[in-house]
Amino acid sequence: MTKKRLIDRFNLRSRLHFDIQKGHIWLDQNRMFLLHASAFAELRRDLIENYGIEKAKGTLLRMGFVSGQQDASLAYKLYGEGDNYDVFRVGPELHGFEGVVKAEVTDADIDWEAGVFYGRAVCDESLESECHTRVFGVGDHAVCWALAGYASGYVTGFFKRFIVFKEAECTAKGDDHCVLIGKPAEAWDDQEYVDLFRPEQVEQDLVAIERELKELRGKRAKAPEQGNLVGESAGFKQCFDMLSKAAKAPISVLILGETGVGKEVFAKWLHENSDRSEGPFVPINCGAIPSELIEAELFGVSQGAYTGAQQSRPGKFERADGGTLFLDELGELSLAAQVKLLRVLQTGDVERLGDGKIRKVNVRLVAATNVDLNQQIEEGNFRSDLYYRLSAYPVEIPPLRERVSDIKLLVRAMIDKYAPVYDKTVRGVTDEAMSELSHYDWPGNVRQLENVIERAVLLLPEDGYISLEQLKLNREKKMVASVNTDGVVSEDRLAQSGDYYEKLSDQELKLQRHEDRLLDEAMKRAGGNVSEAARLLGLTRRQVAYKLSKR
Repeated sequence: MTKKRLIDRFNLRSRLHFDIQKGHIWLDQNRMFLLHASAFAELRRDLIENYGIEKAKGTLLRMGFVSGQQDASLAYKLYGEGDNYDVFRVGPELHGFEGVVKAEVTDADIDWEAGVFYGRAVCDESLESECHTRVFGVGDHAVCWALAGYASGYVTGFFKRFIVFKEAECTAKGDDHCVLIGKPAEAWDDQEYVDLFRPEQVEQDLVAIERELKELRGKRAKAPEQGNLVGESAGFKQCFDMLSKAAKAPISVLILGETGVGKEVFAKWLHENSDRSEGPFVPINCGAIPSELIEAELFGVSQGAYTGAQQSRPGKFERADGGTLFLDELGELSLAAQVKLLRVLQTGDVERLGDGKIRKVNVRLVAATNVDLNQQIEEGNFRSDLYYRLSAYPVEIPPLRERVSDIKLLVRAMIDKYAPVYDKTVRGVTDEAMSELSHYDWPGNVRQLENVIERAVLLLPEDGYISLEQLKLNREKKMVASVNTDGVVSEDRLAQSGDYYEKLSDQELKLQRHEDRLLDEAMKRAGGNVSEAARLLGLTRRQVAYKLSKR
């Protein structure tokens, strides 16, 4: 089977899209980019001259390995659509499709059940060899390191076993072809080469550097730990800095922000990093309790104070004594409750409903709201004196749409949280899925993102990467171009026009004529093979044969 036939058979060209509006190139759900060969040659020169042959080799091997794994995940989606060996061959052809090399597996000993692989691949037109010789000329060593890394990553990802490829022949040292030999990592005698795929030495170097930096810093004040707070954006850092400064102080804090930004998580961090961390953290959502009961919840109730009060019980203020009381949805408090709340803040005195006894409490108040309290004051729904008391130290949490750089960190934290809950091994998120997460508006903020990720982890059919299919976000259709069977980038009218079928209807073609045209096109692409045409149409061979016989 020719290369073009295999590429077309699995419809790989349709998986390559150019999103001109966003400046994206996608191969399935992996983001790609075009790089000038001369730029790659210059990169190799810098790596080799600045870091030496071995470190440059290790870097490019690992870079190729990651690329191979990504293509293996695409090939895995094709399982069951053809012969296993044909599906496996998609990897070498994808690398050619990406403009890197023309590769052919010439010898392979494969045990599909046991995941065993011994193989030999002959490669021509290696971009890597060309770039190397352009800078350094023909030498004594094989130089297609990223190519060997790609083959290793692809076969490792495909067979779920660590397979390592090494270049035995290379045009950069005068050979006729670049030849790769692959076998299980443990079968190689050259352990130093195998170790280049593992960046332990890089990690050790980083640990040593970090240790040295700590020593140089000496006794510099240690920055507060973020704990469960996740972020690195400018907005998050500003918010966290404000929160950190208030942590050890007794001042009341008013946390502002839209619904779902995580106000209670920030309030709990404030408590855990305060001098009251050993005391209780008592949250209450003022909007979730009927107005006639909110006073009893906050200040407590004496037996018989009202119908249904069958026994005395303390309120949230008493329960939070020595710790922190978090009042969420503060703007929902009734005016009567606001008067009593102000009194408690001013005097520290709590009086239960129906009980004249005064009880002293030592409570730090942290309040939160998503409404404009100034507007509430103007409308007569919120007391200005209480507002001035609470707004002495406001901390505003930015919405998630203003914290785009935090989304990747939040997603990773949420995957780590929910993967064990649903007994899933989640390797990460595809590039396209992460792009959608980053460009989504998130009206429900972090809470919505968490719900989306939890659902995605649950829906993940098997261990792998979360993709668009699991996210289920409402997305606008992309304006894209794709590659046709002649290798030319052309307009993708199906993606650009939502009224495609309406235009077909305008041609006054009957349904039977549409079907006949589709059958003709499928048979043409399949070279007259009925089984192949059926696969292209998503039908059985018997259905296609029947339709052809009726014409």
